[in-house]
Amino acid sequence: MLRKNPLLARRVAMAAVGMALAGVAVGLFKRAMFGVDPFQAYVNGLANVIPIRFGTLYMLVNALQLLVVFFLNKRYIGISTLINLFLLGYVAEYTELGLANWLGEPTLIGRVAYLAAGVVLTCFAAAMYYTADLGVSTYDAIPLHISDCRPKLAGRVLPFRVVRIISDLICTGIGAALGAPVGIGTVITALFMGPLITFFRRTVSDPLLERGRKAP
Repeated sequence: MLRKNPLLARRVAMAAVGMALAGVAVGLFKRAMFGVDPFQAYVNGLANVIPIRFGTLYMLVNALQLLVVFFLNKRYIGISTLINLFLLGYVAEYTELGLANWLGEPTLIGRVAYLAAGVVLTCFAAAMYYTADLGVSTYDAIPLHISDCRPKLAGRVLPFRVVRIISDLICTGIGAALGAPVGIGTVITALFMGPLITFFRRTVSDPLLERGRKAP
């Protein structure tokens, strides 16, 4: 099927790369120790009160959110959603373990580098699998659905980047209340992920898919 449909093959590749990089980014955030991204703050907060393995808890939280997304907007469920559900938590777990084993305890400069790489990879990864349109993570699906409904504030329609910031701030607040490692990294991602995802879609992932459409 993929050989007969090169555009679909490109979309699958973009989705797979995006989800893999998203898992690596979570591991980078955890090694940076400046606080994790908003959704991971939420899951880490739950991990403080639910004593099970992080990868397993991540999968269970996503499974519950998948039920919500199913009833809100099923079009956001696809290959990417399943990859995220079953594998991303474990990719993050083993990325963190691998970095600790290979590179040891990071210096302050190393931690800053991990943080910067984590922010960029998270936003780039999201742009890739958003554009692939083969499903998104259950966490991403909720602000996307809300944005599709064109909510208004003071008479103006809220763009996706604003809806995403609000969603991220809510998760950050819940995570902090449950004792998650919230720090400058969490604040940066909560405020800038929406705009950065929009930037990467406009400059990288959307043009990449468009070239696939135009290819003979």
